[in-house]
Amino acid sequence: MRERFLIDGPDDVGLSFAFAHGAGAPMDSPFMAFIASALAATGLRVIRFEFPYMVRRRQEGGRRPPDRQPVLLDAWRDVIGTFGPDRLAIGGKSMGGRMASLVADETGVAGLVCFGYPFHPPGKPERTRTEHLAGLATPSLIIQGERDPFGTTAEVAGYDLSPAIALHWAPDGNHDLAPRKASGRTKEQNWQAAADAAAVFLKRL
Repeated sequence: MRERFLIDGPDDVGLSFAFAHGAGAPMDSPFMAFIASALAATGLRVIRFEFPYMVRRRQEGGRRPPDRQPVLLDAWRDVIGTFGPDRLAIGGKSMGGRMASLVADETGVAGLVCFGYPFHPPGKPERTRTEHLAGLATPSLIIQGERDPFGTTAEVAGYDLSPAIALHWAPDGNHDLAPRKASGRTKEQNWQAAADAAAVFLKRL
């Protein structure tokens, strides 16, 4: 099983967090590794995996575009089926979190955490990806950079989001939650604060 998954943290926990990568970077990217390690340090088990296109990219090299949405959703369903939904929260970075949000209610997982949710494509605020979020019933946390081009503080304030969704804002953060140097904050500070917020949320489930 560990050939398919990167697992951080203890095995004997009440709740695990399945954590998916974004469109461009794999499960062992610096962001994914930092968040997984920080969550594991709080006593949570974090399960990272890769979508089929990323597995092929790792095996064959080159840059492949993401799989079509039905393939991505089936990959999530497979992971949830492997570990069981009862003691599993799901989520991910950008696309991985968005795909998780589309299967959360259907699969009955305990919770959802999205890092850098792609509310719309950059520069195209009219093309929102929020319709399903209005009725989402799964307890959810979205961790977003204040100046994320996929959804800024001002833009998100105008969306109809379910009361099941809580928000944590990374100060001056971009899509990777990283702030500008002039903000006086570091990327690592924002990442650690994001992990801390996620850990508090997950431990309440």
